[in-house]
Amino acid sequence: MTLPTQFSIRKGTLADVNAIARFNINIARETEGITLLADVISSGVRNLMARPERGFYLVVEAADGDSDSNIAASLMVTTEWSDWRNGTFWWIQSVYVAPAWRRNGLYRMMYEQVKTLATADQNVCGFRLYVEKDNEVAQATYQSMGMLRTHYQMFEELTPGREFEET
Repeated sequence: MTLPTQFSIRKGTLADVNAIARFNINIARETEGITLLADVISSGVRNLMARPERGFYLVVEAADGDSDSNIAASLMVTTEWSDWRNGTFWWIQSVYVAPAWRRNGLYRMMYEQVKTLATADQNVCGFRLYVEKDNEVAQATYQSMGMLRTHYQMFEELTPGREFEET
């Protein structure tokens, strides 16, 4: 594939739901070997877009292409209040760069845009993300951006009866 001469970054819109949902399905399959339920992830993407206080998506568009086929990458930002810092952490989640566009600096472009947007919001006290423990390529990328590994580990318990993946 020939690389376009130009990319643009913008906040995701309802027109991007299918591309973002497809990217999220790909993330789960590629990093964890699970298959997400398409209707659940599509509803989840729409839900966040309908409630901007929860967060937003960024998408990178290639200058060529049509419809959602020109979306080369996306990420989601959600919020977490920190009483310790009297501010909001922005969590970077669901990072995906389509295989044809990887290793072209698209994540770096998105991360820089997140930082730019945060400067306009004095409540943002920092950025966090979690990464699959065996995804060394992603970890090296995040560290190259200046992010540091924390001393925290993550735990979760899912609410019974809420299916999100095929079984």
